[in-house]
Amino acid sequence: MCASIGVDPLASGKGFWSNMLEIGDFYYELAVQIVEVCMAHADKTGGMMELGEVRQKLIKSRGRSTSNEEISTEDILVSTKKLRVLGTGFSVIPLGSGRHLVQSVPGELSSDQISVLQQAEGSGGSVTNDTLLKLRWDQNRIDIVMTKLVGEGMVWVDSKGSENTYWVPSIFSSKFSKS
Repeated sequence: MCASIGVDPLASGKGFWSNMLEIGDFYYELAVQIVEVCMAHADKTGGMMELGEVRQKLIKSRGRSTSNEEISTEDILVSTKKLRVLGTGFSVIPLGSGRHLVQSVPGELSSDQISVLQQAEGSGGSVTNDTLLKLRWDQNRIDIVMTKLVGEGMVWVDSKGSENTYWVPSIFSSKFSKS
């Protein structure tokens, strides 16, 4: 986002950005770090990362060089929600199980796309046509939603079984890493 408008957020005066985002230095620095972590992993996550995974990667990347301020999930939520002022590139998607996804790719997700993510959350990170038919959607609606999610790289298709299985890498990988 910043590169497209010719601004280096690390070199810019904190006054401008912290005023624009309406946050203090801690949340400003955390927001920049969230952007860096999400962008560094976007090719593997499809532009979405589970909030707990973002937190783990932030703690690891901050290491000992940063003060020992503990980063809470709430801190990450506050910082990420403040990034919305920069456009649709960053948003928080509630999954309904107390977990959240951080979307780091431009564009709004439709309510149907969010429903797919919530269904995937409840079934280990994947959905099938049968899963989505339980939402009382017709096949055309399923095809439109899944084509968009697959096209954006947010969902991967496994076509080796009797029916396509659609995997949400950010949900699957965060569930897998916790087990």
